[in-house]
Amino acid sequence: MTSTKERQRAAAKARLQRNMAAQATRARKRRQTQAVVGAGAALLLVVAGTVWLATTVVGDDDDDKQKTSGASGLVQCAFTEMPKENRTKEIKDVGLPQGQQANTGVQTLTMDTNLGPITAKVDRAASPCTAASFTHLASKNFFDNSKCHRLVTEGIQVLQCGDPSATGKGWRETDGTGGPAYKLTEENLPTDKRPAYPKGVIAMANSGQPGSTGSQFFIVYGDSQLDPNYTVLGTITGGMDIVEAVAKAGDDKAFAKQAGGGHPKKEVVIKKLTMSEPQG
Repeated sequence: MTSTKERQRAAAKARLQRNMAAQATRARKRRQTQAVVGAGAALLLVVAGTVWLATTVVGDDDDDKQKTSGASGLVQCAFTEMPKENRTKEIKDVGLPQGQQANTGVQTLTMDTNLGPITAKVDRAASPCTAASFTHLASKNFFDNSKCHRLVTEGIQVLQCGDPSATGKGWRETDGTGGPAYKLTEENLPTDKRPAYPKGVIAMANSGQPGSTGSQFFIVYGDSQLDPNYTVLGTITGGMDIVEAVAKAGDDKAFAKQAGGGHPKKEVVIKKLTMSEPQG
């Protein structure tokens, strides 16, 4: 017959094993929902020197905040403001979006460019916080008159835009380093898709660190093998021929030794970017 002490030790051991198993499960789920730096991530890193893209990982507290409430049709988003001492002149401070956002409805993203309109469908149910951020930035004329600063034609096929400081004639070394004065957590990661980023997807660029999404985005004009570390914002519904024409014209290889690609030889200027009211 086992003694009382032996039974107590056995019970304590069982509790420890259950706790360790639960902790492992929680850690695995966090890893599955966060963007993890992988071999393919370097291909979409924004140009070196992007101090606006935070290197601080968003912790469990922010993960808990950014959860959907299906019953209310709302989600609490975590928008983390950048410390003022870390901001450069390429940072455009237009305040923070509201924390509570709708997670229902479909929006139309419209880019009125110098080459014609480019449109995309954005599903709030899939990426409510990113859609909310885009809507906020668009309402502040954040993207207006900015240029798509990077084109990649080898390995992956993407056109990258969304730096508010990439304006005017010619190119500067700082192009690709601009963004808003806040960051947000990645969401709607295509972990179950092959390829993760097919032609027609519009997704958010980041620094390769979890919780570093800002304003820069990329349009995929050819199926691209990337690790699923970048928020899928929506799907292009019009103007893909414009992106393909830009790609055909090629790039200047300015970023070839860093993140890949270069400035598009055929210039794309976003004269106005708007987000419609959610429908449905």
